[in-house]
Amino acid sequence: MNASGLNLTENNSRSDFCRFNEDFKFILLPVSYTLVFVVGLALNFTALFVMVFRTKHWKPSTIYMFNLTMCDTLYIFTLPFLIFYYADENDWPFTEPLCKMIRFLFYSNLYGSILFMCCISLHRFVGICFPVRSLSWVSTRRARLVSVAVWASVLFCQGPVLYFSRTRSTTTKQIICYDTTSPELFDDFLLYSSVVSVLMFALPFMVLMVCYGLMVRKLLEPGWGPGGEVLTAQRTKQKSVKMIIIVLAAFMLCFLPFHLTRSLYYSLRYLRKVDPTQVSCSLLESSSVAYKVTRPLASANSCVDPILYFLAGQGTRSSFIRKSRPSSPKPTVSPDVTTRI
Repeated sequence: MNASGLNLTENNSRSDFCRFNEDFKFILLPVSYTLVFVVGLALNFTALFVMVFRTKHWKPSTIYMFNLTMCDTLYIFTLPFLIFYYADENDWPFTEPLCKMIRFLFYSNLYGSILFMCCISLHRFVGICFPVRSLSWVSTRRARLVSVAVWASVLFCQGPVLYFSRTRSTTTKQIICYDTTSPELFDDFLLYSSVVSVLMFALPFMVLMVCYGLMVRKLLEPGWGPGGEVLTAQRTKQKSVKMIIIVLAAFMLCFLPFHLTRSLYYSLRYLRKVDPTQVSCSLLESSSVAYKVTRPLASANSCVDPILYFLAGQGTRSSFIRKSRPSSPKPTVSPDVTTRI
């Protein structure tokens, strides 16, 4: 039995020990993380290039997207360490502080992405449902302050990960870098993880669903449009619909499966520790497999986020193309509320 068969539930009794065969992850995780690294690095670097060198006037949505892209880029740089770790079958050759930092950046990226997606969605919601009030509510200064608050919240809530993440030597002389924590700290980690999941995933997800419902109802109203301009209203609707689809896809494909399977695995693992007769080893192993399968999906959000910028951003593609072509005179267009959203 290799390192993947480590005892996951430890106490003074051996009746709750379960040994798993998780050899599949030594192929799944390195391959999937490599794909995320290559694709995500290219997309995020392109998004950063467009924002930094091709965008003259930053709107609030641009500020949120820049922070979202930076969050993803920091995480992507940690993937080579995880690729090497899992390709070497759970043998961590680096230091424990680096293990802590890698796990910390993973969860910071995860919840930072969720919160900045919420900021982008709420920003669009205000512009659609309260177009007049948004002129005074929304500004680049406030967007910067909100971004600082998001980073502070993420760093504060994920700080305990630096404590819980540990390394440990096995009987086969391998060094494990726990993606949760050491067995003796699991009960405390379960409580911490549950609170963070509710505050930084469940609540933002419910807020998004309510906002999107109100946005769709507003967009479907007859004659809706800023300033009565049909063409402008149509473009705004298209951008809003694209954003709704992309954000919901990210939540449904990347975030929701990960949180559901992780919560199930953690719960079964805790029940197995409390009373081994309640949860069989086969059931616990199945939940563990499901959880590990969804981990690459959570990482894939680093590839989805730049797509949100390019497809639902404010004139991103036209700006990028315009900079690559000879300049031509532009018709004068009167300002309208959509410049804010």
